[in-house]
Amino acid sequence: MQTASIFDFSQDIVLEDDRALIRPLELSDHKHLAGFAIHEPEIWKYSLVRIAGEDDMVKYLSAAVEARAAKKEFPFIIYDKQQQQYAGCTRFYDIQLNYQALSLGYTWYGKQFQGTGLNKHCKLLLFDFAFNAMHMERIELRADYRNARSIAAMKGVGCSVEGILRSNMPTFEGPRRDSIVLSVLAEEWRQNLRENLKQKL
Repeated sequence: MQTASIFDFSQDIVLEDDRALIRPLELSDHKHLAGFAIHEPEIWKYSLVRIAGEDDMVKYLSAAVEARAAKKEFPFIIYDKQQQQYAGCTRFYDIQLNYQALSLGYTWYGKQFQGTGLNKHCKLLLFDFAFNAMHMERIELRADYRNARSIAAMKGVGCSVEGILRSNMPTFEGPRRDSIVLSVLAEEWRQNLRENLKQKL
């Protein structure tokens, strides 16, 4: 018999280890993240949103906070303890408690945090929480098929490629994008993926 999945969208979730701290995203966090919108708009090259200034960041955070209030998504802000700075955001979405499945995405980091190992720490914390506290059986991740950096990062934490969704979404450049779908299953995580990821930290 499966354990029922539970989740309280109003809870104050704080996940942390010696490198990363992940907590619920708040509208007031624009003061921590506005600099990325002003100075690093290229972060969102493959994103479905465009953030090119403080106003755009406020709109982005507002939409994320509203989605949590509507019990549709749960957005987080990421703090890098090593650099002692806020580094970016991530989010649980498409949360299907009845089916014990969710998606993890809307993940971005400032350029100085990319390739530093921070993402691996974050994924370990988020996967542990989803599989152990929420009793999820499946976590899905997606990316624009052209986004080689993001795809490499997902494969680097143990995600398995499932396939390509052709012409899946529109893009700001014009042509529709193909999306790559990856996943991690609870059984895989407990058998070896968690330990493999820990060895990479």
